[in-house]
Amino acid sequence: MVHEDIQSTLSSDNATPSNLAKPFYIGEVYVNPPVILAPMADVTNGAFRRICAKIGKPGLLCTEQISTMALHHASERTRKMFDWTDAEKPLSVQLFGSDPAIMAEAARISEERGANILDINMGCWVPKVCRQGAGAALLRDHSLAIRVVKAVVKAVKVPVTVKMRAGWSQDLLNTPELAKELEQLGVRAFTLHARTAQQGFNGEADWSLIRHIKDAVDTPVIGNGDIRLPQDARRMMLETGCDGVMVGRAAIGNPWILKDIAHYLAVGELLPPPSVSERKQAALEHVRDLAELYGEERAVRHLRAQLPRYFRGLPGAVHMRMDVMTALTISRIEEILDNVLPCSRTRDDETGEDGYPVFQAANSFADRGSSSGSH
Repeated sequence: MVHEDIQSTLSSDNATPSNLAKPFYIGEVYVNPPVILAPMADVTNGAFRRICAKIGKPGLLCTEQISTMALHHASERTRKMFDWTDAEKPLSVQLFGSDPAIMAEAARISEERGANILDINMGCWVPKVCRQGAGAALLRDHSLAIRVVKAVVKAVKVPVTVKMRAGWSQDLLNTPELAKELEQLGVRAFTLHARTAQQGFNGEADWSLIRHIKDAVDTPVIGNGDIRLPQDARRMMLETGCDGVMVGRAAIGNPWILKDIAHYLAVGELLPPPSVSERKQAALEHVRDLAELYGEERAVRHLRAQLPRYFRGLPGAVHMRMDVMTALTISRIEEILDNVLPCSRTRDDETGEDGYPVFQAANSFADRGSSSGSH
């Protein structure tokens, strides 16, 4: 049920959000602040998690989803995803699959490698995952979902959590009922992305569905979906009573938003945006770190779509993105980023066409011409 302090805040137009920054526990794992980096395929690798830990300082970091079947077959690419360090703790490792025994095996491996939390993916709507009976497809197979959770909970001592969509479709919004059963099996927290699997990322997240699951269980509930600004996180917590918020796409190229949200929940103030110098430093640190694992050219290629997001909204960013898309070396990335000019504003909450924050700059480096021909 909604906590009394949250309900009191809801009834007061002049309430401050200071009481919304309360830490919470997932099993014995202390989550402080109640801001969590979402698992994102091809994004939340070790390099990005370390940037987020250093800059955004969230209460919990999540790996990208790990295929338990690929791990079972000793995929080298999958094993490289076990690239975390102590700097990323506490860490939740997200697993996807549909075979209970193989899910349990992957959970044990992850625990042995130092995972603090094991998260079961019941939210991925991508067809290649759902065709395996994994991800959000488990929402359509109640019996299999129960068997998978039983197997994983039995296999490990660390807390097990589940990240879910609100249902497979508007005709199958079954997560509150399923969550009640999974809680009885030992699941220690739930994250709800407030869209159905059939929606993908289309339409708006229906936060009332987070409230429904919060009312159904006693374990912590984390809200996810359409958090683009610190104000969105506060509204979600006020409207749903959720214990924490999970930030996904808005953090790509903007790890500062994690710190911004935590600060806003704590004191009700917006922090100034990072300087362009800080953004350059973060972008370069990101690609250099990833190059340690992937090698230079592969790291640069992998981040071609992500690095420009560190500079979204800057005049000339389109030209910069075009240059980055042809880069093959870190030195070339450095050369391109040297063209970015400092921001002129201290705070700008404008949003782009996709609804995510953009920042303004003093002059356009595009006026000088570019230096060379999503997630």
